[in-house]
Amino acid sequence: MGKKGKEMGKKILILDDDPMIVDYLKDLFNDNGYETCFAYNAEEGFDVLRNEKPDLITLDLDMPKITGPLFYVKFRKMEDLKDTPVIVISGMHVPDRSIKKVVAALEKPIDRTEPCVARLGDAVSRDGLPVGGIL
Repeated sequence: MGKKGKEMGKKILILDDDPMIVDYLKDLFNDNGYETCFAYNAEEGFDVLRNEKPDLITLDLDMPKITGPLFYVKFRKMEDLKDTPVIVISGMHVPDRSIKKVVAALEKPIDRTEPCVARLGDAVSRDGLPVGGIL
């Protein structure tokens, strides 16, 4: 789990088994004023979710052992966290039928061009998380 910056805003949990994606999203969100926490698998994700209580989750669908859809179903049963919004970021076709209330869905590989970053920023702002000037 990691954090960066001295004055951070809302917290985003990045749940993905690809360290390059995690690093990219951490940098993107931290550079725009968000605090981040992360996990490389769903088991770690449950621990981070309980301990950090993020304002938003980015979720990969295709992870080892416990898949993204199963993580989603299980965490939606956690009374104090079930309303946490989710952005799906996955190499699998999205949206998945088991992920019903996503704020946004982006396919990997992540297009690092302005339209993709803008879509991510729009998704974060739609959920009421303040968006920095770059996103």
